[in-house]
Amino acid sequence: MTLETFQFVVFSQNMYKSKERVKDINISKGGEGDPSSGLEENLYSTRRTKLIHPPIEAHWNFPSREEYRRSSSNLSVLTKPSKFRESLRKFRKRKDLKTILEGAHDPKDEQLVESFRELLMLDTQLPEKQNDYHTLLRFLRMRDFDLLKAKTMYLNYLKWRDEFRVDTISKEFKFEENSEVKKCYPHGFHGVDRHGRPLYIERVGLVDLNALLQLTTIERFVKYHVTEQEKTLNLRFPACSVAAKRHIASTTSIIDVKGVGISNFSRPARHVFMEIQKIDSNYYPETLNRLFIVNAGSGFRALWKVLKAFLDARTIKKIEVLGSNYRSNLVEVIDPSNLPKFLSGNCTCSDYGGCLFSDKGPWNDPEITELLQAVVENEDENIDEEGDEVSEEMGKNQTENFYLDNEDVDRYRGRNYIDKPVLDNIKEVETAIHDTKQKIQTLEAALEDTKMALQGLANNVKGLRI
Repeated sequence: MTLETFQFVVFSQNMYKSKERVKDINISKGGEGDPSSGLEENLYSTRRTKLIHPPIEAHWNFPSREEYRRSSSNLSVLTKPSKFRESLRKFRKRKDLKTILEGAHDPKDEQLVESFRELLMLDTQLPEKQNDYHTLLRFLRMRDFDLLKAKTMYLNYLKWRDEFRVDTISKEFKFEENSEVKKCYPHGFHGVDRHGRPLYIERVGLVDLNALLQLTTIERFVKYHVTEQEKTLNLRFPACSVAAKRHIASTTSIIDVKGVGISNFSRPARHVFMEIQKIDSNYYPETLNRLFIVNAGSGFRALWKVLKAFLDARTIKKIEVLGSNYRSNLVEVIDPSNLPKFLSGNCTCSDYGGCLFSDKGPWNDPEITELLQAVVENEDENIDEEGDEVSEEMGKNQTENFYLDNEDVDRYRGRNYIDKPVLDNIKEVETAIHDTKQKIQTLEAALEDTKMALQGLANNVKGLRI
């Protein structure tokens, strides 16, 4: 989920303005074990029905060469200190750039991803695209590594991409009304958090829905939302990874809900909220690291009870609802230079007409995008050179390394890497796959015997004719 799931909560300019200052409402503090997230919550609490996994900064799939050329065609130049530019020039020559973009793979996650990949291949349901390690892992995590549930979710995702024509929309859709839309619906990316993740900000309390619907349609706005999601996956995350020199694969978000109450949740607002929430939760899972909702008054607390019904439990655990005394919480995670003045920060982005118009971030730095394009082109060349030989070797390795033997399973269970039901589910699926393969081999042997019998019968018939 992103902050845009709240974009149509307000339906007019004349909104209820609560002057009441409320105490901070801590909905979540996140996940323990990830120092970068600043979260202090037990990962595998026995009180929860769903596991809370640490941020998914583990792998990256390179976008196509055309996607980078299209995304960087009208980039603005960001001023960076000379020391950082020198660092980038040295970084360009380092061999571990690809490693940082891809991220370190957790061995236990790799095993689970390969099991998932094998399950999809068994039914010939693994497509040529959208099958990288990172994508498969996101769907596994969203379903707590339940292979069968993750498979259903993943196949629905592929069907949606085809029916919604996501690839075509990403290439051809132009949201010309964007600058005017931002005037009546202030939102946008602005810098990064202290870990290097993209920072997304939205001012729901200033949304004028009537003016917005005069500028665009709900259908076009949903398409725009999808193109922004694709841009975040294909450009913002890898650019932030280069700038931070570590793998980035999730966003930190802030929603300013000053003045928002239950009366703002109109029918059009509910329709768009549900549509975008469905897209974010079902088709772009595990891309939100943390969400701060600030300036929450008594009116929003009533609305929050309604909104939570549309959100999955995993998303709710990543949300922290705060009143007007929110600054200390934000600066703990975000440097004040990346916070606009209206959020108690130091930035104004006066050259761009305001912070939410700037799209400020590493993804707009020409040196970084040039470096990323060079990596993509090099990756394409390597793929062309390696050809079928690499594919066959990868397939061989996947087959050889597919099964978890009992010793591995016991070791994982002993270290509390994965819950026992998850491991048992994996073993059951692997056993079913193994039995199916044996049946196929038996059928192939029987077919060969049948062929031989028919050949003998044909010879006998031929002899009788003579």
